[in-house]
Amino acid sequence: MILMDKFKPRLDEIQHLADVLDRHKTDLMEAAAYDAGFPVKITSIEVDLSVDYLRTMHKEIPWVENGRSYGTVATILPYDAPTVVLARFGGAALLTGNTLRFSLSSQTPRSASVLAEICKPFQSIEPVVGMDNREFGRRCVADKDIRLFFISGASAVGEVYRKQHNSFDKLFFAGPGGMPAAIVFEDADVTAAARFIARRAFINGGQYCTTLKKAYIHRSLYENVRKDILDRVQRLKVGDAFDPKTDIGPIRVERTRNILQNALENCGPARLVTGAIDGETVFPLVLETENTDIPDLELFGPFLLLIPFDDPDEAAMELVKTRYGFLLSFFGSPAEKIKALFYSHFGMVRDNPDFTFTPLRLPFGGKKASGWILERKGNNWIERDGAFIYSKELST
Repeated sequence: MILMDKFKPRLDEIQHLADVLDRHKTDLMEAAAYDAGFPVKITSIEVDLSVDYLRTMHKEIPWVENGRSYGTVATILPYDAPTVVLARFGGAALLTGNTLRFSLSSQTPRSASVLAEICKPFQSIEPVVGMDNREFGRRCVADKDIRLFFISGASAVGEVYRKQHNSFDKLFFAGPGGMPAAIVFEDADVTAAARFIARRAFINGGQYCTTLKKAYIHRSLYENVRKDILDRVQRLKVGDAFDPKTDIGPIRVERTRNILQNALENCGPARLVTGAIDGETVFPLVLETENTDIPDLELFGPFLLLIPFDDPDEAAMELVKTRYGFLLSFFGSPAEKIKALFYSHFGMVRDNPDFTFTPLRLPFGGKKASGWILERKGNNWIERDGAFIYSKELST
């Protein structure tokens, strides 16, 4: 009874947030299409996932029932899937009794306006609209009320805030994914592997940090997996973001288009199999190469590099050489030593996954340059990495 007395008001507020998000679904879809060219059918699913996640936050009470709030926590929402990030971070903040203050990407002004309107009824959610994110970050560093700060972005962004970690009790960094990979071993299900790779490389135009950018495929399966992936890619509809049948809308963020062009220029001997960049229209880019000397890029957008391999051990060693330990998916049954290698190098490892959108209650986060958490413990600091659960981290 005491436990429910504590959490019922919080759960009621979370349910209210879910209801308001649901009512503004069309507004969020239209704003995302105007801002970044995200297809309305993708944003529609993002909102549905966010609403369902919030409506089931009672599942996380056992994770935080003995914890205490930090007080005020802050974050900067990315331009991709801001509704999902608000649901995950905001739901966790409300459940743990924190006040959430957040800024929004300058790339998505319409989405920022809609989300600010959504948050108006909530005293413990404080959107900051129209402020440069650098300035927002500086104010968070200077504000003694903000005890926890969560940031994402390029490696350089993380290092800027690392130097100022003493301003907080906990500092999160979800860094770049680099080129998240899938590897298909000799005993893998060809259809399952190809289906997942095609889905997760090009969903939302590859504009999630968790989208795949390269796939290592055992040579004995290479032609079949390659053909299946290309067949699925050819069926993707590229075009008007407002068309409910569109899979990939215009890539309106210039920085993303420049990153893609740079990747094409820097992937050396790789051959472009299909795709093209035509202004804001980017047809899914699929490349292939036998050369495993691949640049370690911070890549975003609809890009997939296919690489055949013969020796599983050598392929595994190539994959873990990256400085970005964000995400890896595998298909088939690798040796236990290879599995252990993957888990030691990547924050998120997917074992024969089969989903289109990443379930929101899965742990999130990377290792190496792809993420870390600095946390004050008395007079000392500890640093750790790997995937985390938002609500657990927002409770002391």
